[in-house]
Amino acid sequence: MNKRTLFIGAGSVLVIGLLTLISATRWSDSRAGAHPQAPTVSADMIARGAYLARLGDCAACHSVQGQAPYSGGLRMQTPIGAIYTSNITPDRQHGIGNYTLADFDRALRYGVANGHTLYPAMPYSAYSSTTPEDVAALYAYFMHEVQPAAVAKRDNEIPFPLSMRWPLTIWRWAVAPAPRAFQMQTGDAMLRRGAYIVEGLGHCGDCHTPRGPTLQVRALSAADGPAYLSGAIIDGWNAPSLRNGDRTTIGAWSEADIAQFLRTGSNRHGIAFASMNEVVTDSTQFLSGDDATAVAHFLKSLTDAGAGTGKGRYVYDPATSLALRNGDAGARGAQLYLDNCAACHRPDGKGYQGVFPALAGNPVVAAAPSDSVIRIVLEGMKTARTDSTPAQFSMPSFAQRLSDQDVADVATFIRASWGNQAAAVSASDVKQQRAGSH
Repeated sequence: MNKRTLFIGAGSVLVIGLLTLISATRWSDSRAGAHPQAPTVSADMIARGAYLARLGDCAACHSVQGQAPYSGGLRMQTPIGAIYTSNITPDRQHGIGNYTLADFDRALRYGVANGHTLYPAMPYSAYSSTTPEDVAALYAYFMHEVQPAAVAKRDNEIPFPLSMRWPLTIWRWAVAPAPRAFQMQTGDAMLRRGAYIVEGLGHCGDCHTPRGPTLQVRALSAADGPAYLSGAIIDGWNAPSLRNGDRTTIGAWSEADIAQFLRTGSNRHGIAFASMNEVVTDSTQFLSGDDATAVAHFLKSLTDAGAGTGKGRYVYDPATSLALRNGDAGARGAQLYLDNCAACHRPDGKGYQGVFPALAGNPVVAAAPSDSVIRIVLEGMKTARTDSTPAQFSMPSFAQRLSDQDVADVATFIRASWGNQAAAVSASDVKQQRAGSH
């Protein structure tokens, strides 16, 4: 029995070693085909790289408040434990100062760095379609403009054997696409530009597309089908569908509405919240006018009449507003709404643009599940602060003031009023969310 155990153990080590060797060999071959030499660096290239770094929202993951930009250290919880983001400043000891352009390309588009596969918290599946010119511009920016910071990477908090990297190589082979040239057969230059941003460096699908059983993004582009950008749960929040469909999507938003939301964090339909605030603050507010419009143009092309669980496009219904103005607060949660919400969101549910979001026709309100509505009531929220909207407004937490049943009732009222037509919320739904928020 002891010999058998030893044999099995030795065999396992051999298999792991072979997989590691195969991984290293495969990506060594890939590296040979990447950019062997960096092109001549210019001020324009560096400026282009700075814009692209904002487009890719690199700061959101690789910068921590109180530390040097891009020096890493952000804690990210995963199903197998916590990981800490890496230092991507040009520091030679702790950062990427020793990276060649080929090394940088492999990390960005292939998801391989220092001989091992990166955790897919790095959205290399989306970045894989980045053009060689844009990769070179990003490399120029990080090497010549970002200041080196001698900040050591924190050790990940993943227990052995889950901390072994070789299974990530198998995962990458199975579900991550090989780097590819961006392709879209269309004569619409704006549509093509919008798709390149959304599907690539913008990596919108990482939050707004559902994931499969191995946590892979189910669809990486519009060509992959209607799952792309159809909405998903991320960090306990419901990231709404970005497709042009029913009332649970942004179907009622015009291209101008979408572009405004990206650059300011708000429009007449709603206001950014949760991690989308950081996306707006660190990334999309810096989109050029043309790029913001291109993104909006692409999103409006994703038609999907069956997206979400709502029925049809949103149409405002004034019945609730008229009832409240006539003193009728008999509907479930109506009095709670008047006592706690109406001063900011108004009896007609239309709020105040850029300050307090509209609840009427808001896809976050109408979406299933109701997680985001419940959490906002319990935890409160803040608006994004941008260069064009420097004032920040806050909604207080109602967790202490309202019981589980109260939150359920007021959320049900909001989801059933002004034409929203969404399902009721139960006290058990609220209890579950309240427990998860601690």
